[in-house]
Amino acid sequence: MSYGKTIELFLVNGTADSIITAELSNWNGKAIKIPRIEVQSCNREDVTQAGVYFLFCKEDDESDSVYIGESENVKERLLQHIRDYQTDKEKYYWTTAVIFTGRDLNKTLIRYLENRLVETAKDCKRYKILTKNTYAITVMRESDRAVMEEFIDDIKVVINALGYKVLEPLLQKKNGNDSSDDLLYISTGAAKAEGKTTTEGFVLLQGAVVNEKMNAKSVNSGIVKLREKCVEEEKIKDLATTEDLLFSSSSAAAGFVLGYSVRVPRTWKGKNGKSLKEVETEKKE
Repeated sequence: MSYGKTIELFLVNGTADSIITAELSNWNGKAIKIPRIEVQSCNREDVTQAGVYFLFCKEDDESDSVYIGESENVKERLLQHIRDYQTDKEKYYWTTAVIFTGRDLNKTLIRYLENRLVETAKDCKRYKILTKNTYAITVMRESDRAVMEEFIDDIKVVINALGYKVLEPLLQKKNGNDSSDDLLYISTGAAKAEGKTTTEGFVLLQGAVVNEKMNAKSVNSGIVKLREKCVEEEKIKDLATTEDLLFSSSSAAAGFVLGYSVRVPRTWKGKNGKSLKEVETEKKE
């Protein structure tokens, strides 16, 4: 059972474009969101503490990437990142850092946090992960491990509330299991796919088989480019998707799979054979 949570956001300089702190009720951690251009002049004590941090970037193709790191003095580490970029030791340019600090965090604990956060972000596959190496094996007490896992759960809530879904899976599990009741299906010729409507749009599930040819005149040009990019990045191999993919709508997902424009309400069907339109109508009633 999920319970409500209270998050307190504080705009340090009175604007959302500057430093923001975020705290959960009954949590010994704190998040500090800080623009790159304000790191040097920031004199807050909490940014000099031990913690983990996320550096958010944009790739040349406008896709999202992130570097996840740890330090016993986060501000000094962020300044080192800036210096490394200026001397061409780092190739990526980040615009915003989100720092997480907490009482009693030490080198062992932040190394554990960094590794687990990198693992989680990679599993979610929303961002390109720029972190190359982490301490995969950290010797620590079982009780400390449990406390850090709870700390990670709180990080997930806060960073999502700050607008970054880097630790958020495309599909949420209910009570530890995926429900097939809300799945929708396409089976037309060689194309076969499963998908699900979410709060963000429509998720096309891994393993979808797409038509080889696309009608560029029929389908949106953006879908054509996305299909080409997925093939290039091996998100499509042998005409099958290798991971879950998020689309803005069910129509975009259908065009991606079939390679031509279709009337979506009749194309996606539930496991009982009802069309997407019928399924949505039943939910409203």
